[in-house]
Amino acid sequence: MEDGGLASDSSEVRVEYDSPQRSPAPHFRVYKRRWFMLLVLCLLNCSNSVQWLTFAPIADQTAENLHVTLELVNWLSLVYMVVAIPLSFITIWMLDKLGLQPSMILGSWLNMAGSVMKVVGVLSYLPDYTMFPVVMTGQTLCSLAQPLVVFTPTKLAALWFPEHQRATANMIASMSNPLGLLFVNILSPMILSRTNSLFILLLIYAIPAVIVCFLATVGIQKSIPPTPPSASADTSSSEPFLQGIKLLVTNKAYLILLVCFGSGIGIFTCFSTLLEQILCVKGYSNDFAGLCGALFIVSGVFGAASIGFFVDKTKMFTESIKISMCLTSLACTAFAVVSQLAEQKVVIGVVCALFGLFGFATYPVAMELSVECSYPVGEATSAGLVFISGQIQSIVYTALLPALTEKLTDSTLSVCAAGEDANLNWMVSVLVMAGLCCLASCSFVIFFHTQYRRLDKEADAAENHSTDTEE
Repeated sequence: MEDGGLASDSSEVRVEYDSPQRSPAPHFRVYKRRWFMLLVLCLLNCSNSVQWLTFAPIADQTAENLHVTLELVNWLSLVYMVVAIPLSFITIWMLDKLGLQPSMILGSWLNMAGSVMKVVGVLSYLPDYTMFPVVMTGQTLCSLAQPLVVFTPTKLAALWFPEHQRATANMIASMSNPLGLLFVNILSPMILSRTNSLFILLLIYAIPAVIVCFLATVGIQKSIPPTPPSASADTSSSEPFLQGIKLLVTNKAYLILLVCFGSGIGIFTCFSTLLEQILCVKGYSNDFAGLCGALFIVSGVFGAASIGFFVDKTKMFTESIKISMCLTSLACTAFAVVSQLAEQKVVIGVVCALFGLFGFATYPVAMELSVECSYPVGEATSAGLVFISGQIQSIVYTALLPALTEKLTDSTLSVCAAGEDANLNWMVSVLVMAGLCCLASCSFVIFFHTQYRRLDKEADAAENHSTDTEE
């Protein structure tokens, strides 16, 4: 069949008639520009995640350069979670009521402004005491963009992509976020070790933010296509915002997903934020911690891609996520053990790779499942509340795990650059992290059951429509 293409964007046809004697059959069409919008969202998501964890793989060196403690450096990551919680409700309303275009453009401008502000914050002529406040201001601006970016994949997939491409589109957009973390884990230690300059590091990260802001501002012209790609897209966000919230809080399956998968987001955030601090105590360098973070993400993207294609073909959302969560809890438990061993680089690297492979595979499936079990509530509302749950639990876990550590009296293995303040015993903390992961996985496997409401809606409409799709 012919694709609607860019030339068809002026079309306003919503229905067509098969014959005078028959009821009108919905006419569905997909447009090539959906791939451009997906590309812009991926670049924006990747850039924003780079801004989020820029300092995590080099936490001890950042503390030295900004003349602050490790606790304050951790707040450069935590501010994303703190800001996101109250702002998320506004973002949900914006996406469901104002649409994709203003939300993505605003997110790109906030991300660019924050990245430029951080570059200004480390200029050499600034007094030492002003560096951290200016960098934190820039980080806060970037954090304002995060909900606008993270909530968008399910909305974009629902409004612009046909049913057989939704999970794949959601997976591609969602996994661009950990790709940003991959770049951070590899590039931050590498650039800082070669240049010894936070200014150059932050300048390199600001350039993509400026480029994607230009692409979003100039290239995104519409929030929705002229003709919907599926039956559910035609009724997207059909429930008012407050009514949608009421429906979600009375939906048992959705609440289980909200709590259990939100816990998984919190655990992954802790892992990404604290990995370097956990490993340096046992004698592992920042470069090795960055390599482990890279293995974690690369294998995770592979796992997410595999399961995304699989569920697009089979629609086995529940079965796939339950198996992935069980394997994730096993990998998390293994990490809790091996991270406390010295001179075990291969073992730690393998475990980090398995943790990412199984863990990231759950993310795009969970986002799609949140929409499936809550339809016809708006996609931004259902996916957004899951993200808020994850942010709240991320704050709790990121504050809890360091609080469970104890200072080491004998730390001959430590290579932490921040000195005695970084020489901590993380054993209890990582065991608690593994316990939380197992608890969330077991609870989800036992209690989660749901119907696929959006797919059922589309199945009912399948016999009475015509579709133009790309071949």
